[in-house]
Amino acid sequence: MYCKKVFLFASAISLFFISCSNDDSSTTEAPIGAYENGVLILNQGNFGTDNSSVSFLSNNFSVFENNSFGIVNPTEVLGDTGQDIGFYNDLAFIVLNNSQKIEVVNRKTLAHVTSIETGLSNPRYIAFSQGKGYITNWGDGGNPNDDYVAVINLQNYTVLRTIPVNEGPERIIVNNNKLYVAHQGGYNFGNTVTVIDANSNTVSESINVGDVPNSLKIQNDILYVLCGGKPSWSGTETAGILVKHDLTSNTSTSLDFATSSHPSNLYLSEGMVYYTDNSDVYSMSATAAALPSTPLFSTFDQGVYGVYSFAVENGRIFVGDAVDYSSNGKVYIYSTNGILEYEFTVGVIPAGFYFN
Repeated sequence: MYCKKVFLFASAISLFFISCSNDDSSTTEAPIGAYENGVLILNQGNFGTDNSSVSFLSNNFSVFENNSFGIVNPTEVLGDTGQDIGFYNDLAFIVLNNSQKIEVVNRKTLAHVTSIETGLSNPRYIAFSQGKGYITNWGDGGNPNDDYVAVINLQNYTVLRTIPVNEGPERIIVNNNKLYVAHQGGYNFGNTVTVIDANSNTVSESINVGDVPNSLKIQNDILYVLCGGKPSWSGTETAGILVKHDLTSNTSTSLDFATSSHPSNLYLSEGMVYYTDNSDVYSMSATAAALPSTPLFSTFDQGVYGVYSFAVENGRIFVGDAVDYSSNGKVYIYSTNGILEYEFTVGVIPAGFYFN
């Protein structure tokens, strides 16, 4: 079901209202600054510029707004290359990779609280445990030995210490006071997941997985790690692999993709595993013993030639399309049966969905 009407409400806050049902043309106006009960879409922007932005979409899809951070904070610049958003209590921490900073805002109003601008070097992703923030950092791209996880004091927003890790720390998640860091490899190709004890802030172990682990999730004490494999242009192409690591027994099983398949964007929802491969979206039971042979659906009909960002929430699939990587991107929302329901134009390079 496609959106039939898009109205531009020409006010100072530039809100877009969307009606996407067959006959209902009613719209709902959200109070200014009410950014809870919806999804924040982080638009990465162009590397080397300060055009990162945040879009907002309400849970019922009736209210949509671009440049929400800029509207709320007209004297603040969000920054260069929006990478990730993490929520902690009433705050949202927006990681700006090429600005070397974290912008801290109220998660409900998006009002600026503070900026963390010291102790970071190519910051990537953020997680929280034991009242502290943990941010993966690539360090200097030319130095494979200076990568680390920064530990943030959430009371005064300073870096308490750094934890040295292998090259290219990327996605980071938390389970039972342990942090799991996927080493996608930065400017090279990684194949491990580092485990950090949040009580001692030390590395406790390293888990071998496949080449280029790009996404990871935990469900029922099983760590799921999706590895894309080395691409053909590397000269040593390897197959993608889905690793399931039992955190209780510390044992792993895996499902192998074809060598030419390089999956990404792992997501778990309601007992199902979702991932993408180029324009295709796949799903399977979390307990399945084999990978699906055919996709759930393809985004190719919408002109998506590679899913850039991805999420599954409340029975819907969210797809971000970077389009040409320089102009405004697109967000498509599908049912879990693959039926397109909504389409929105967002900022440059929609990089992630964060449900508030």
